[in-house]
This record gives sequence, C-alpha cells and structure tokens, in this order.
Amino acid sequence: MLDSLYFNDFSQGQKFISKARTVTETDVVNFSNLTWDHNSLHIDKEYAKGTAFGKRIAHGMIGIAFQAGLTSFLTGNSIIALLNINWNFKKPVFIGDTIHVEQTVEEMRETSDGRRGILTFKKELINQDNDAVQDGLITVLLAIRETD
Repeated sequence: MLDSLYFNDFSQGQKFISKARTVTETDVVNFSNLTWDHNSLHIDKEYAKGTAFGKRIAHGMIGIAFQAGLTSFLTGNSIIALLNINWNFKKPVFIGDTIHVEQTVEEMRETSDGRRGILTFKKELINQDNDAVQDGLITVLLAIRETD
C-alpha cells in the first residue's frame, strides 16, 4: 500500500487515477438504509422502468461517497479536514456500472502558519464507457510532511 501523501508531496497539475469498483445492488440498498433515502428511483424496479432512466439508478450522493473512498489512499493519514465540495451530477450511475476516479491537483497553497496546506482537486467519476458521470472540485486541508 502506498504511504499517505502529504501536502508537500503534491505538485500542481499532478494526476492520479484510482482503482475501479462496481456499484452493486447491495451498495444501493445499504445506502438507502443508511441515509433513509428510499426514493423509488433507487429501490423499485417496476417504478424505475417507467422513468426516463428506464431502470434503477444509484443515489447521486453515493458517487461522492465512492469517490472519497476510491481516492482515500492518497491522503489517508495526512488529511486534516474536508473544506469544500463543489460537485456536478452529469449522468446517472446505474447498478452494475464500474466506476473509477481521475483527479488532478488544481490549486495548492500553504496556510499562513506554514504547517498545513490547502489543496484543491478536480475530480471526475468515470464509468465503464469512459463517461464522466459526476465531477467537481474538492478542497482539503493537509498536513505538511516534516523533514529532518
């Protein structure tokens, strides 16, 4: 497993691609129960057949949750706080879709005390057809790796 990257390990324009995972029915059912979002678009096959999507879709927020998990290996122990999310829902995520995250370092700056850094990632959630189904900017506060 890759060691956590700290603020000073990143550079502007740097790109990372995550592993992929398939969105399962169990994921959608568990997310419905966790969030109490039991919208028929997510849990009722017959209802969903009659919608513009033609079948059930995963919750939009599941994409945000999955992108966080798929990219957490980068900043695991160095992340201090999530500061901002500016997110777009471009296409539905369906049960059975296989998704991964492509992220690029957009902006970075040290805090005024020089002990932490603020990093903004541009992230795209990509499906098996290479369509960006969700995207946005996520800003985090990271520790700076101490040097000897």
